[in-house]
This record gives sequence, structure tokens and C-alpha cells, in this order.
Amino acid sequence: MFIGEYHHTLDGKGRLILPAKFRTHLGDCCIATRGLDHCLFVFPIEEWRSLEQRLRNLPLTKPEARAFSRFFFSGATECELDGQGRILISPSLREYAAINREIVIIGVSARIEIWAKERWLDYCAKAEETYEELAEKMGEGGIISA
Repeated sequence: MFIGEYHHTLDGKGRLILPAKFRTHLGDCCIATRGLDHCLFVFPIEEWRSLEQRLRNLPLTKPEARAFSRFFFSGATECELDGQGRILISPSLREYAAINREIVIIGVSARIEIWAKERWLDYCAKAEETYEELAEKMGEGGIISA
């Protein structure tokens, strides 16, 4: 499980050092792709395979399923962790997420998200405004209870 928030910088070659706690769950290789809200999603290989199977079962007759699968899979890239625990973020993924130098890495249960620092701070500011309302809605669905 991935949890926590970490602030890092991208080096001049587009490499990122992943937090040591995350590396133990990733192994030697992971998959990075376009995420939602203009961040990047990073999955361990096993989680990626599980997600791939679920997406493979979406009906090809649904335009939304085709569009999502195309966008999600076409942006995916296999990332090998080097000896220093770094992964290379491709130029196209850096562009998608507006990642230049300062980034935030967060753990979101079964995946890691990589955010441009400015976008993450903006997202947090907006989310804080509705956090209690979201918690109430999650409580209605039985997800969060007091």
C-alpha cells in the first residue's frame, strides 16, 4: 500500500528518485501513464496487470470505453528503477502533467501519483474547501463512518 506525500525534484535528464518506502512495493519495474486531473499514475506491475484486465473487459462498442482505453494505454510506459531508485519520466508524460522541476509524489493506496508542485497545491486548496462535504457523501455510501 502506498501512503504519504513527498516533495522531490526532477533532475536535468527527467529522472525522479522515488521515496524508499515506495520502492519496496514497486520492485525493479513499474508502469507510468497519464492519470486523472493532469497528474501521472504509477502502478506496480501486478496492479497494472489487474487494471489492464478490467479495462480489457470494457465493451468495445462503447465510445467512452474506447476513448478512455486509448488515452490511458497510449500514454503508458514501462519504467525501470535504477540502482539509485530513480525512474525516467518520458517527455510526453512530463508535458501532460506540466512537470518541470519541483514535484510532489503521493501514495494513493494501490498506486502512486506524481504531480507538478503547483498543480498539487492548487488541487489541495480546492479539495480542502469541499473536504467535509466529500466526507459526508462517502459516509452516505458506507465508506466512512464515525
